[in-house]
Amino acid sequence: MRSRAARPRFASLVFLLFLQPVFCSSRPQWMLQRVPVVLPQQTEVRPAPHFLSPARLDVNSSCDPECHKKAPRPSYWDLRQHLAYETLHSDGQLTETAIGIYGYNPGSDTSSAYSSPGSSGKPQRSHVRRKRQIFGHDGRFSIAGQNFLLQYPFSVAVKLSTGCSGTLVGDRHVLTAAHCVHDGKNYVKGAQRLRVGFLKPKQRDTQPSHFLLSNFTNHVEGGPGLYAPPTNDKMKFQWIRAKRTHVPKGWIKGNANEIGMDYDYALLELKKPHKRRHMKLGVSPPAQRLPGRRVHFSGYDNDRPGQLVYRFCPAGEETSDLLYQHCDAQPGASGSGVYARMWDGRRQRWERKVIGVFSGHQWVERQGASQEFNVAVRITPLKYAQICYWIKGNFVDCREG
Repeated sequence: MRSRAARPRFASLVFLLFLQPVFCSSRPQWMLQRVPVVLPQQTEVRPAPHFLSPARLDVNSSCDPECHKKAPRPSYWDLRQHLAYETLHSDGQLTETAIGIYGYNPGSDTSSAYSSPGSSGKPQRSHVRRKRQIFGHDGRFSIAGQNFLLQYPFSVAVKLSTGCSGTLVGDRHVLTAAHCVHDGKNYVKGAQRLRVGFLKPKQRDTQPSHFLLSNFTNHVEGGPGLYAPPTNDKMKFQWIRAKRTHVPKGWIKGNANEIGMDYDYALLELKKPHKRRHMKLGVSPPAQRLPGRRVHFSGYDNDRPGQLVYRFCPAGEETSDLLYQHCDAQPGASGSGVYARMWDGRRQRWERKVIGVFSGHQWVERQGASQEFNVAVRITPLKYAQICYWIKGNFVDCREG
């Protein structure tokens, strides 16, 4: 029997079903574009990390959207420094790789930012701070039952041994947040022996779901369908070691209270293929082009141990590198892949793509009033080119995002 606490969330999904024709009257499409080329150049060995600090599962910043928008636009040479990267190998060796950027035209960047009315500019700190990452009613959904967890798109969500979440973006690649493995100064405890966990049921479902998985995902992503809560099972993780970890220097040079948050992403290469379907990368479109202006992501919030937690919410303000929203989340969800589902005109099918990485929480003051956001790092054309090269190993397969 469905609990009283679950009824409001179920009712909200039913309510969305009636709104479906409003935001699906026109078919939102992925707009393919030519992206720049980011190529590695010389690689040098660096001193081995210390792995002393524990990983922080949440990242806080007082730099609000206006603060980010007013920051000087990075030059070509700044971008080369930010997109240079370190690679941590499983044997403890650390290397740093310089990169070259080719075919980059800042005017072709579709990641346009909104204006931010009513902002006072530079944020001010307050002596009293109350952090929350649940905005009003908790709109998260715990996903359970092998009919859901082992099927796409929920099957692409994984857990890191440092406590964060991640998303499968290749046959053996996981996209996550940089702060899950590096605190801005050094690599965290457990980063050298980093493992990636795949959630699996301990036993078969005793009660089969009466509705197909597609009914649920189509419904909340703007398509027709009904939702029935899946059955509950005890769960366990199967772990695979990471072989390499790539972290951009833009994160290492900065920190969460500065523009370094723009580069809070990392890519893990596993020691063996995971043999699950993965999600494709996509260049983040402007928020107004997202279906219903919504974003979606699933992760392992630490207040619901052993459960995969899914949420969706309207996208809010944005800068060229960050997307602000009020999706409910708790520490542990950081590193989750933020995705959207739109029509691929070339392949003539609906396609989900990862367009960002959930980073953390921002608390700011505007004209004496506190405002809070949860923030995702957007995949820009340059970041797409870099991450795609890490996955593919060549730039030919990374020219269209």
